[in-house]
Amino acid sequence: MPDPILIWGAGAIGGTLGAYWARAGIDVLMVDTVAAHVEACRTVGLHIEGPIEGFRQVVPAALPGEVRGTYSRIVLAVKAQATEEAMAALLPHLAPDGYVLSAQNGLNEIAIGRIAGAERTMGCFVNFGADWLEPGRILYGNRGAVVVGEIDGTIRPRTREMHHLMQVFEPDSVLTDDIWGYLWGKLAYGAMLFGTALTDESMSANFADPARAPAWVALGREVMAVARARSVSPRGFGEFDPLAFAPGRPDADALANIAWLADYTSKTAKTHSGIWRDLAVRKRRTEVDPQIGIIGVLGREAGVPTPALDRLVALIHDIEEGRRPQSPATLQELIARCPPLAPSSSPAPLKA
Repeated sequence: MPDPILIWGAGAIGGTLGAYWARAGIDVLMVDTVAAHVEACRTVGLHIEGPIEGFRQVVPAALPGEVRGTYSRIVLAVKAQATEEAMAALLPHLAPDGYVLSAQNGLNEIAIGRIAGAERTMGCFVNFGADWLEPGRILYGNRGAVVVGEIDGTIRPRTREMHHLMQVFEPDSVLTDDIWGYLWGKLAYGAMLFGTALTDESMSANFADPARAPAWVALGREVMAVARARSVSPRGFGEFDPLAFAPGRPDADALANIAWLADYTSKTAKTHSGIWRDLAVRKRRTEVDPQIGIIGVLGREAGVPTPALDRLVALIHDIEEGRRPQSPATLQELIARCPPLAPSSSPAPLKA
């Protein structure tokens, strides 16, 4: 009988996966640093709520110091900035022939591979909407793409097994030999989500305002330019095509994708990004450095300038440290660093 799946981080992503797997009879153990959350999960149960479905599921859970033994399958679902600390804690529990799957945002597979070894690292693209509300409660706001793949592009029995497990949660999960393409594709969208967190308005309201389009186009173009320099061809999800932001593509292509994002984000119970929630509700630091800052680092290594991304990182830090509010004026500071769109697609004045 296989050992339980160890889920390190029982927040929005890890908690949702754990609840669905446990409900399906799959043996899991969730690990989290919030004692009240751990206690709720293993006693009264984790409450998954929202428009997709609602249920309460008791899930075995533990604090990091309570974990014993080794596991062949570890799903890492902590915030990106906690990756290295979490890896140090979980590495003694990783079986010699086991692997760590990164169910996170960003390019954390790079850090995981450096620490655990590339052979013991598996990639995953997740784009479903979920929020950790309080101990024992998670909002599952909308279904979204889930993609599994090895970072070396191979497809092995273990990759197929994890893909099958993900299908228990999301039936339309994809098995790929190009996980880096999916991860870089989401980075274009992810950079824009960080931009929407500069204001208090919803994701959809930000994407629907034509005056803000220069920011979304500039961020997408810079991500695509760095991806091209690294010989990566980003892949899309839903109707979002990151290559519409590739250098040389007309603004109209990018704007069509932004219009789709406005519509897509209007149809979820998760109206604001997790980044906005970190800043406005949980009052904590975001994933901006490991998720967005790393793109600028990789860009500098390749000689690709990223002025909009760099400014975005600085503005998020300003909000984190109380120097600026989340407001249209703060977003305007980003827009001021972005090239204007072609005259035929000039935006309307910025809304107050």
